[in-house]
Amino acid sequence: MTKKERVIAAIEGRDTDAVPACFSMHFPKEVNHGEAAVREHLAFFQQTDTDILKLMNENLIPDMGPIQAPEDWKQVRSMSMHDDFMVRQMELAKRVLDESDASAFRVGTLHGICASSIHPIEHRYGYKQVREMLCEHLRRNKAPVLDAMKRITDVLCQLGRSYVEAGMDGVFYASLGGEHHFFTDEEFAEYIEPFDRQILQAIREAGGYTILHICKENLNMERYAGYADLSDVVNWGVYEAPCSLSRGRELFQGCAVMGGLGNHPGDVLVDGPADAIRQQVQQAIQQAGRTGFILGADCTLPTGTRYENIRTAVEAARA
Repeated sequence: MTKKERVIAAIEGRDTDAVPACFSMHFPKEVNHGEAAVREHLAFFQQTDTDILKLMNENLIPDMGPIQAPEDWKQVRSMSMHDDFMVRQMELAKRVLDESDASAFRVGTLHGICASSIHPIEHRYGYKQVREMLCEHLRRNKAPVLDAMKRITDVLCQLGRSYVEAGMDGVFYASLGGEHHFFTDEEFAEYIEPFDRQILQAIREAGGYTILHICKENLNMERYAGYADLSDVVNWGVYEAPCSLSRGRELFQGCAVMGGLGNHPGDVLVDGPADAIRQQVQQAIQQAGRTGFILGADCTLPTGTRYENIRTAVEAARA
């Protein structure tokens, strides 16, 4: 099987010749953009030999001014694929597509509505503060905030479609907001889920596969059970959520599941040794089964993770 055939077979619940694997990491800032980003992606793909080639996305929704009250969200303007940050991301996507292994399964990263809403102001106030601010502003006066989120969703739908039209097999959609300590279940259902679903639907309508990544810790995984109809693969923090691979299979019936390994410093995949990585990979496969499973990590690996560690995990999944 080619890498793409292997991944699609896993998605469709068919037998594969080996368990496919997907890993990614945030590259150092000096190689995040332009030609340097193209070279770093290609080096990562070649040296790790993953079945899914995941294009990173550091071209985020830009800062449009300080936001200190709900009404300030009105300054978040409409955007399109002609905006500089989207032009840069698609230039990167097309270069990587042109030069990477076309027999692999290639996906573009799309940061979900919650993350994309806080990206413009995160550098101003800090991550935890903007997460709390978004919740508080929606509770105080949701109308201008939701209007801004609608405009952000529109351009995220465009990005998802553009990835597929450029030749990506699908989109890695990173959803944020499912933590118990930010939104209530009712708030998540009103403020996050409709936008998530709109974007996933746009990707599906463009003909792309969807990999739903459920980000962060202390998650209410039940909030995402209804996403199964728009997801081909689901990935979450087995250790962070926490939620076992077997429990995930119950929640997301009809979807392939991806994960099994930790992604933090000190975890086996990040810091080795090789024998321990191989052992943990086999444990994950034994728990998840070989059908409808893609080996992966809880989330993006930390910058500086040794590529040979990832290669060891990929090869262990094929043993």
